[in-house]
Amino acid sequence: MPTLFTGGAVVTMDPELGDLPRGDVLISGATITAVGPDLRDHPDAADATVVDTTGRIVAPGFVDTHRHAWQAQMRRTIPDVGDLGAYVSSTLGRIAPAYTAHDMYVGTRLAALTALDVGITTMLDFSHNSRTAAHSDSAIRGLAETGIRGVHASMGPHFGTWDRQWPADLARLRSALPGLVTLRLATLATAELAGPALAYGPDLAAVARDLDIDVSVDAVFGEASSAAILGWEQRGLLGPGLSLIHATGLTPDAWRAIGATGTAISLAPSSDTQIGLETAIPAIDEVLGAGVRPGLSIDVEVALASDMFTQMRVLLAVQRMRAVGSPTSRITTRDVLGFATLDGARSIGLGSVTGSLTPGKQADLLVVEAEAVNTMPLNDPIGTLVLGADPRNISTVLVAGRTLKSDGHLNGVDLDELRREVTASRDAVLRAAGS
Repeated sequence: MPTLFTGGAVVTMDPELGDLPRGDVLISGATITAVGPDLRDHPDAADATVVDTTGRIVAPGFVDTHRHAWQAQMRRTIPDVGDLGAYVSSTLGRIAPAYTAHDMYVGTRLAALTALDVGITTMLDFSHNSRTAAHSDSAIRGLAETGIRGVHASMGPHFGTWDRQWPADLARLRSALPGLVTLRLATLATAELAGPALAYGPDLAAVARDLDIDVSVDAVFGEASSAAILGWEQRGLLGPGLSLIHATGLTPDAWRAIGATGTAISLAPSSDTQIGLETAIPAIDEVLGAGVRPGLSIDVEVALASDMFTQMRVLLAVQRMRAVGSPTSRITTRDVLGFATLDGARSIGLGSVTGSLTPGKQADLLVVEAEAVNTMPLNDPIGTLVLGADPRNISTVLVAGRTLKSDGHLNGVDLDELRREVTASRDAVLRAAGS
């Protein structure tokens, strides 16, 4: 049955459709059929279920372009971590080797459910603990069972013993992806953290090309990564199918190469600033100066917040603070909402699928309460979404037309059972890690 969302403010993030102070969104099955000021006479609306969104905002779902989902049961275990080295030694060096395939499933499923609860309808899971084929299968199952539009970006682990099945196992994974899950190759920028086997270059680029999948590159920092980027440019390894994560402290020449090739960027605003990665300044001015619109990402929940509102606000505040007294233009609330939706979808190859309320795209959308105590009265929908709303205001979440959250609660999720499973997994990992 079609569904008609009617009477609310509609933020489409489609530059041709614009925003509607009062409008309707019609969906049929998994697809957005129409968007307009009044669709009650639309032919497909005759038998539609009508959802009154008066006093609410209908908007695209958020897109998280990089999160290490398997770590979710270790949330905030290192909230005051001082630098990248401390994170690497504690979480990747000590905790990650203790994970079983079941722990991968539990953490990834928890991260995906949390993403849905806070309005993230698409999540790229940078799954860099793929110790066995079973670990990868479990992570993918954790995404698929939640109904999220999940991107499994697979990478071998930094430390500890593993089967060395990666990247050869990617072909098997690609052949049997369930639900809305798609596949990317995940890798690091240089050999500094974990050796040459995990560093992006001609060999891994050839694997991705042969499988017709895109690539996400993490730990893109400073002079070493800048030199690597110039090397990739010479070998023809840059381009829109490549997403560089963080991109802090890069040289002007590296940014020239990124802009010239249309290489995608995923910024991690709270990660860069709070952990202090490289310059600790999100590279928003540099990426925009290169002519690229970035996506936003959560990164690591072991030390950071889990929601996209935090990322938008951190980035907005940092960029506008730095622009005062300088020739740099200040970004707007619409800019950061774009980074969190359409630009993010484009940066991971899903711009034709999601990220905006465009007819023909998948029905990935949010209904946000705009007359709650923290959002009333509704004066500016964009401003409300970026500066006023928070996860408690997200009443409804749809992915591919399927309602996964309604009346403020995740559908079909037994929170007591989830809590028991997550706690048991956490305790087992800590015991195995010797904590």
